[in-house]
Amino acid sequence: MNKVRTRFAPSPTGYMHIGNLRTALYTYIIAKKNGGDFILRIEDTDQGRLVEGATEVIYQTLRECGLNWDEGPDIGGPVGPYIQSQRMGMFKKYAEDLVEKGEAYYCFCDKDRLDELKAIQEASGIMPMYDRHCRNLSPEEVKEKLDANVPYVIRQKVPLDGEVTFHDELYGDITVACSTLDDQILIKTDGMPTYNFANVVDDHLMGITHVVRGNEYLASAPKYDLLYKAFGWEIPKYIHVEHIMKDKQHKLSKRDGDASYQDLMKKGYLSEAVLNYIALLGWAPKGEQEIFTLPELIEEFDISGLSKSPAIFDPMKLKAINGEHIRRLSPEEFLSHAEPYIRQAVKREDIDIGRIASLLQPRTELFTEIPEQIDFIDALPEYDNSLYCHKKMKTNEENSLESLKDILPVLEGIEDWTEENIHNALFELIARKGVKNGIILWPLRVAVSGKSFTPGGGIELSVILGKEETIKRVKTGIEKLS
Repeated sequence: MNKVRTRFAPSPTGYMHIGNLRTALYTYIIAKKNGGDFILRIEDTDQGRLVEGATEVIYQTLRECGLNWDEGPDIGGPVGPYIQSQRMGMFKKYAEDLVEKGEAYYCFCDKDRLDELKAIQEASGIMPMYDRHCRNLSPEEVKEKLDANVPYVIRQKVPLDGEVTFHDELYGDITVACSTLDDQILIKTDGMPTYNFANVVDDHLMGITHVVRGNEYLASAPKYDLLYKAFGWEIPKYIHVEHIMKDKQHKLSKRDGDASYQDLMKKGYLSEAVLNYIALLGWAPKGEQEIFTLPELIEEFDISGLSKSPAIFDPMKLKAINGEHIRRLSPEEFLSHAEPYIRQAVKREDIDIGRIASLLQPRTELFTEIPEQIDFIDALPEYDNSLYCHKKMKTNEENSLESLKDILPVLEGIEDWTEENIHNALFELIARKGVKNGIILWPLRVAVSGKSFTPGGGIELSVILGKEETIKRVKTGIEKLS
């Protein structure tokens, strides 16, 4: 059996859409699960759609996600070059070989004729398709036009009748009537290959054994098979994956600005979480586990788990998975990710950033949510006294005022300002007053933060703020409630 070789072949046309990233992920996993090679090939033949810097975006995205390639434009390999525009000289030769074999032909129809043909077909309710006008030109007629430098394309000569059957690892055998297939263009008038033709030639020359792509290419697969057979080449295994949808009616679309990897990074997601989530968009693991590292995905993945139904992108599910991955980070890893966001809100140099991070980690699902959680640390915000009223804690403005007045001398009497000492002093107060914990602790939380939701309670926040600032804020609470 040949060694498994897969390829990810993106066009450098902008950001990395998550549908493309999912294709890269499945392609990588299939290679690594089978001890094979993962190849990166840049398909840049459509020069009009190229975006400057987009190739670097592809490199950066794959590296950040850990999808490291074994062969590619930057590291080379035995079947390079790995940038399609640098392989241009070979494609026309292969197309001309097909002409010699009677599997392709020169077409000299100009744009005006083709536009007129298309208009007539559409007006008649016929699916537009080339009418094979040049298919049966005599060798003499072809030579005469070539000698006269009449512009031409080279078209695939699809059988006029019969059927072609191709196999997909997900959909099984699919049979298509040849009469429904167009004589597609292989080489354009400028001598450049079409995507469909270059794809087949490059996949063969690079020894690709498995091709993962979106199921919009199912319609082209019969023509790909006919090309492989015309050349006498081995056909790779096809895996056509379903679309990722925005909702039941609309696909996620790069053109509509939907869900690029770069956008998700800006929103505070971890690359590990994004990979984990998009793996589940169209693939179901055998057990109940949903949180996976990349090595675990490689271990668990099986093509049989892929779905034939479109997957709907659920931002809330992604966010929940991101939160799980954040909680699994080591404290040092979390601090490394979180510190830039903490510093957006906390400018004070006397604050222990590590202690803030330890409070944030169990409560963070997105890094971009961090500044809003801790924007009270540098300065107490304006807040409404209604925050002191909490039904579950059984607090109101009146008993909160009483509690803060009791808390103040207790805090003032603590000499060694540690979490343990603050905790012990406040719980002695709670025991002495014979009240529920919330009667004391909720007013303290509100007084020191001006918020109802904070990372950590009043005791933890008091440690971070320091004795002087905590007492100052408790006094402010007393004044507001008085």
